[in-house]
Amino acid sequence: MMMTTGTLATTDDGFSGTISADNLARQFATDGKTWKVYAEGLPSVGYLGGDTGFYLKHHNPFAYFSDVTGNPMAAANMVPFTQFASDLDANALPNYSFVVPNSRDDGHDCPGGAASCSDAARLGPADTWLQSNIAPLIASSSMGDTLLLIVFDEGASTDTTNGGGHIATLVISPIAKQGFQGTGTYQHQNLLRTVGEALRLSSIPGEGATAGNMGEFF
Repeated sequence: MMMTTGTLATTDDGFSGTISADNLARQFATDGKTWKVYAEGLPSVGYLGGDTGFYLKHHNPFAYFSDVTGNPMAAANMVPFTQFASDLDANALPNYSFVVPNSRDDGHDCPGGAASCSDAARLGPADTWLQSNIAPLIASSSMGDTLLLIVFDEGASTDTTNGGGHIATLVISPIAKQGFQGTGTYQHQNLLRTVGEALRLSSIPGEGATAGNMGEFF
C-alpha cells in the first residue's frame, strides 16, 4: 500500500474492502501513463476476486483501488504474468509494471507446501524465478530507459527497526551506480517518490509527495 498509495491504507492481509485513497492508478489516468499489473496465478484479465491457487490478492494492491474496482477498463490492466514475456518480446511493456510472483515463487511459502523450511529452501525458488523471468528483461534492449526495482516482501521477523526492519531492495538501471550500496535510510514512500519522479508524474500520492527520493543510487 505504501508503494502505491503513500499511505498505510490497510495492513490486514484479510482486508476485503475498497481503498479510495489517492493512488498510482488514479495518477496514471490523470497523466496519461500506461500501466499493468503482471500477477502470477491471476486466473483472468481484470480478476478482482480473492486468493486462488498460489495467487494472493493482498500482494496486488491495485485490486483494491476504487479507481480499478469501479472501472472495467482500468481493471483490464491487471493481467496474468504469462503476458509479461509476450509484452517484453513485442517491446510493448507499459510505462509502469507491477510484477507479482505467486506465493511459491516470492520466498513466502515452503516448496511443496511444507509447514516449515529453511530460508534457503524458500529463497531458492525465488532466485530461480527471477533468473527465468526477469533476467531476460535485464538483457533486453528495453532496459535502455528502464528502472527495475526488486523489493522483498519483508525482512527478518526479529527485525522491526523503523517499523519493518531491513528489506532487501535492488536498484537496476543503465544509469544506476554499479555495485553501489546506499548509505541512507529509505522507506517505501521514498521508493514511491523515486518512481513518481522517474515517470514525471504531475503529483505523487500520499507521503510520496514529501518523501526524499533515492537519487544517491544514480
